[in-house]
Amino acid sequence: MESNQRYYARRAAEERTAASRAITAAAREWHAQLALQFAVRAAESVAAAA
Repeated sequence: MESNQRYYARRAAEERTAASRAITAAAREWHAQLALQFAVRAAESVAAAA
């Protein structure tokens, strides 16, 4: 089973990729915001495990 940290890190990477491929500015911004949220969750997951 995938850990929370790995899931959030993977989703952040996926959203960064989606942002870089987005056609409209709104879509780029949306994916960038999601990437940031997932990155924060990944960092929180690491901190909680320590």
